[in-house]
Amino acid sequence: MERTFKVILKPLQRFAIQKPNASVLLFLATILAMILANSPLQDRYHHFLQFPVKLVFGDFSIFSHHGEPLSMLAFVNDALMAVFFFTIGLEIKQEVLVGELQSFRKALLPIVAAIGGMVVPVLFYFLVCHEGPEANGAAIPMATDIAFALAVLGLLGKRVPLTMRIFLTALAVVDDIGGIIIIALFYSGHVSLQPLLISAFLLLVLYLGGKMKIYNRLFYYALGFCVWMLFMESGIHPTIAGVLVAFTVPAKPKIDLERFTGDMTEYLSMLDSNDVKSCDRASVLTSHQIQVLNNIHMCTDHSISPLQSIAHRLHPWVNNLILPLFAFVNTGVTFGDIRPESLIHVPLAIVLGLIAGKSLGIFSFSYLFIRSGIIPKPQGLSKRTLFAVSMLGGIGFTVALFIANLSFDSTTEQGIDLLNQAKLGVFVGSFLSGLTGYLLLRMVLPKENS
Repeated sequence: MERTFKVILKPLQRFAIQKPNASVLLFLATILAMILANSPLQDRYHHFLQFPVKLVFGDFSIFSHHGEPLSMLAFVNDALMAVFFFTIGLEIKQEVLVGELQSFRKALLPIVAAIGGMVVPVLFYFLVCHEGPEANGAAIPMATDIAFALAVLGLLGKRVPLTMRIFLTALAVVDDIGGIIIIALFYSGHVSLQPLLISAFLLLVLYLGGKMKIYNRLFYYALGFCVWMLFMESGIHPTIAGVLVAFTVPAKPKIDLERFTGDMTEYLSMLDSNDVKSCDRASVLTSHQIQVLNNIHMCTDHSISPLQSIAHRLHPWVNNLILPLFAFVNTGVTFGDIRPESLIHVPLAIVLGLIAGKSLGIFSFSYLFIRSGIIPKPQGLSKRTLFAVSMLGGIGFTVALFIANLSFDSTTEQGIDLLNQAKLGVFVGSFLSGLTGYLLLRMVLPKENS
């Protein structure tokens, strides 16, 4: 009995002592949304989702689409999620330049695994739902939520080898690239050419600005916001604008670390504390000292690339506000509206896609390429651990819910019903994938020294 309690409490203990992160806040926001959607307050919850978001300057309204203000739901999914995809784009660029995707040899395994994890779930989905409006949700089980997947790995502590974390992270990055392509190709409306051409010109300006070493963050924020507004009018989903703008942000600092170290040594030698006029109530620096300190501040600022600087500033907003708010407005499943017979359609298709499709797709594609000798076997990843970590790929959640909202028309009664079913399928499939992956990893990973 004591051993059983230790098995249950140890991962909960790790989870409790971790700082609040995206996965914890997402979970809490999801629970709150489901409670409200099935409580006497459900009308107020749905009223909040339709609340118009307006920001007007004179006759110009910023958050509007074809002259109509965005609802809170549309504002989160089309505007705030563009910021989320902007940070995803920054991470992808960094991985391609200096991370696990920088060389074809290093990138091949996660690319192959991600392709398997996108193709096979679609086939499983079509086994259940292959015609009618239900078939529009085929891309839902393609997604992997890296925050939740890494959170599950975190519960296993030091037992998880570094190669497994790297593999799962790189897999999720490639998976995100696939999701972005799917959204751009299949979830955009009628394309209007004029705003698209203007946005292409602004993207070129951003790219040239990076080449000309324009490192001011406001330059990328301001023009990036203009690109987002133009994408809103063009018919291409506006979250794609966030990814494209991210690719234009420079990844190299103005001052490298070696030069920074030399400059800092020189500047610090110029500061003499004896020149400071001070008393208990005040401290006055000389004009020379102020100039030196300003140079140090500028030197420090220029030693961090715009890509890393922007990502560092945005991540707390994305993790602590945007993603929890996204979960809150998108996860309000109304259980009373789900008919028992509907469970064997969209929910079953998504659950099969996430649990069976993701795990088999990631594992089989990876294993076949490793066995063929095309890809070298990663150190620390056995056949059993590869299958166990492949199960974690079935934690879809954030991007799966996002694609679900794009798949079904929420303006019709049938679309609302299908979206409600899809949300249920994402919850169940993600939960079971995470739980199964965790239990399998507990079985196959080496025991942690206590």
